[in-house]
Amino acid sequence: MEPKKDKFGLIHIYCGNGKGKTTAAVGLCVRACGRGRKCLWTSFLKDYDSGEFMGTTPFTIYPGEPVRQFVFTMTEKQKQATANEHTQRLKAVFSKAEQENFDLLVLDESIASCNLNLIPTDLLVRLLQKKPSHLEVILTGRDPKPELIELAHYVSEIRPIKHPYDSGIPSREGIEN
Repeated sequence: MEPKKDKFGLIHIYCGNGKGKTTAAVGLCVRACGRGRKCLWTSFLKDYDSGEFMGTTPFTIYPGEPVRQFVFTMTEKQKQATANEHTQRLKAVFSKAEQENFDLLVLDESIASCNLNLIPTDLLVRLLQKKPSHLEVILTGRDPKPELIELAHYVSEIRPIKHPYDSGIPSREGIEN
């Protein structure tokens, strides 16, 4: 299917300390697929052991190497290996999106990966600036850098007002994971 180029090609950021950034990205991906758009998804700093990725999805997943521990617990060698993998995957998904005419690319937790110096922010900025004009891109994560906010057309902040975790209710399968 030839990409639909009408009014597509904007950059979205879902950020903030609240729950729902990835969920919002999944929702937009499902909506786009429902309208015949071709969508590509990758998540950084995650292991794909979450309900969004279990079973069939209407979008293509480019999983990369799962991250199964917090960065602050990694050795320098592990951090460097993760940085190398994240950087190479970032380049690869932009290339795949262009070569295979995807309409939407989700870079879940790419902002966190930049903030942790696992993806060079200047590389992400360059890739966003050179992306195909029809390619819509979603970035998620906390505390986006000013240069990413400047490039974005949408910036939506999700902030917590109340969360069950604060009352001692742990993460629940199918709701938080």
